[in-house]
Amino acid sequence: MIKPFRITYALLIFLLISSFVVSQSNKTIKIQAEAAVNDKDWYSAAVLYGKLVARDSSVVSVNYGYADASRLNFDLDIAFYWYTKVIAADNGKKFPLAFYWKAQILQYKGNYKEAKKWYAKFSKSRKAKAAKYSYYVTKAGIQAEACDLAQVLMSNPVSYKIVHLDTAINSKVSEYAAFEKDSMLYFSSLRVIPKKYADEEEKPLLNKIYSSDTKMAKWQRVKILDTNINATYIHNANICFNDDYTQMIISRCRNKNATEYTCDLYESKFVSKKWQPMSKLGEPINLKGTSSSMPSYANINDSTFLFFTSTRGGGSGGYDIWYAYKKPDGSFDKPRNAGPKVNSPDDDITPWYVNDQKLLYFSSTYHKGLGGFDIFRSTYDKGTFGEPSNAGYPINSSYNDIYHSVNKEGTFAYLSSNRVGSFFEHKLNCCNDIYRYQLEPKAKPQVVDTVKLIQGQLKVLVPLTLYFHNDEPDAKTKAITTKKNYKKAYEDYIVLKPDYLKEYGSNLEKEEKLSAQERIEDFFADSVDVGMHELEKFALLLEQVLAKNEKVKITMKGYCSPLASTDYNVNLAKRRISSLRNYFNEYKGGMFVKYVDNPDSTQGRITYEDVEIGELPISRVSDDLKDKKNSVYSPFAARERKIQIIAVSFGE
Repeated sequence: MIKPFRITYALLIFLLISSFVVSQSNKTIKIQAEAAVNDKDWYSAAVLYGKLVARDSSVVSVNYGYADASRLNFDLDIAFYWYTKVIAADNGKKFPLAFYWKAQILQYKGNYKEAKKWYAKFSKSRKAKAAKYSYYVTKAGIQAEACDLAQVLMSNPVSYKIVHLDTAINSKVSEYAAFEKDSMLYFSSLRVIPKKYADEEEKPLLNKIYSSDTKMAKWQRVKILDTNINATYIHNANICFNDDYTQMIISRCRNKNATEYTCDLYESKFVSKKWQPMSKLGEPINLKGTSSSMPSYANINDSTFLFFTSTRGGGSGGYDIWYAYKKPDGSFDKPRNAGPKVNSPDDDITPWYVNDQKLLYFSSTYHKGLGGFDIFRSTYDKGTFGEPSNAGYPINSSYNDIYHSVNKEGTFAYLSSNRVGSFFEHKLNCCNDIYRYQLEPKAKPQVVDTVKLIQGQLKVLVPLTLYFHNDEPDAKTKAITTKKNYKKAYEDYIVLKPDYLKEYGSNLEKEEKLSAQERIEDFFADSVDVGMHELEKFALLLEQVLAKNEKVKITMKGYCSPLASTDYNVNLAKRRISSLRNYFNEYKGGMFVKYVDNPDSTQGRITYEDVEIGELPISRVSDDLKDKKNSVYSPFAARERKIQIIAVSFGE
């Protein structure tokens, strides 16, 4: 008979060995996952991190790695779930970018109000103040404003009908870079090549250029262009032609890593009724150590130019848009950068110039849009490109919208997008499809009315909530007006944040105290500071709409916490609304005063409407004057000491 202690000892040894094996296995998988990340192989990284979290989901750094890899692999639902888990465990202490990426995914999904909150939460987090996050803080501010703009654009759509090309053109992988020549559509794709068209020796799945003719309004069978155009063992994409279709330029690209490419531009000429073998363009178009791609020809003031994107120096960062004059002898002048209004710190890509309208179309993730890459327009005038404007919804979606092109006749425009409805095999929104919409020949593009755009942005900001310290402004008075304006009340309030942290965290153990103080930090960042920022934005938009002679009615409502009699609270609410009126009256030296109840119907006018209450009807706030921790300094009490702009309307 084996004694029990021997069984126990053997079991212990077995468990220790098993634990060691699992530990070593996890370590190996993590090394492999990190190697995949270094190679930007997001698919492999996501698979490997997925194995780790399946074994142990308590390691926050691994959860964050899984979220990042899933996001970059465009598994957005998985990424969102794990960023949320990271935030719950970490709250921005080690991984503040989890806030930012959660906001970006919400923006992709079209949940703009929530996205804006999370962008603000990231910007206000302590860690975000570090220099290494400065780019993200700047972009978070831009994207928070973009979330407001997106709601307005979607409420004021342009009337183009966006048509998803059928499966004769689009497949379950990506199709992009459409160029219509006569009745022929050229495009690029990563699709599997049918054997009868494929080079038998070629095995890698590569981007190639295809064409399809249209007969009786139907796309015909897709054909792959021959090996004069599509070289083997290399990616070929982004075909474009000059005005008389005697010259063609494409991109040829090699993998830099699993997801990035280094590209050069190649040219072919149509001689003796056939396209000649491709030849690589020399300097200054292709530069050693840089990437040049996405070409398109343009005619500017009767001169031929080549637009393209490049990572060369002298730009704003990432891929910039460049354009070069093509000389009569076929060589190119030194490329010019499209300038800081077009190019941004992010990638600015897929340029397309419409000659007769002097409009440059391009895509960017930095300028304010609906999410992902949006399509923008910039007007060319006297050698410079102007401030870009968003092409609007539904040309743009909350996902990626790129490769906008217009046929020579000006009757159809094309774009590529991974918006909802695009075909996919495994992952929703993984792949780009080609879409198009019909144009009126030579007609100017539709734009959103500027006044409607401003009005929409003002409406998005309401309800706009502003907060006050207890019994402020002007404590211990029954006056219904104040000389303070809200900005001064706000500045006085935020100075008191250390008092709130101290008082609300008093008499608590370490963990409870930290939790309480986090709630105070969140309140000031997410509510007090955001309210002031929104008010400043509201005033700027109000200035713009009044300058266009619009009539604006602003409806305000007051609230306060239950520390005094109802009559006292009603007067306090009036005093707080008075501080907001003072803010408007003193804005930029009093520029709004002339508009208040202005009787001149040809000019702008402001009308104020007040809706007042005292104590909120249902409250969880202590009304004990001696319990200041809960009745004054708690975030619950602080949230009730507020006023709101609850509505803004326009017209007579």
